[in-house]
Amino acid sequence: MLPGTIGLVMATEAVKLLLDLGEPLIGRLMMYDALSMKFRELKVSRDKNCPICGEEPTITELISDYVEFCELDHSEPLATAAD
Repeated sequence: MLPGTIGLVMATEAVKLLLDLGEPLIGRLMMYDALSMKFRELKVSRDKNCPICGEEPTITELISDYVEFCELDHSEPLATAAD
């Protein structure tokens, strides 16, 4: 039920933005408590020092090669929770 609820909210927001309808959650964060079936909304503001959306962004493009970015070494086995 939870993925369906959140997915519906996300799809609704996308439709509102694409069709310029209603009031999208720009500048607001919606929180959902599945145990009490309650929604809460918080106002959020842009951080002027944010590396993506701030006044002088330093991150200006998507990373296309995550393996290279994370410097994952495939020659070593991955650690497991049991390690």
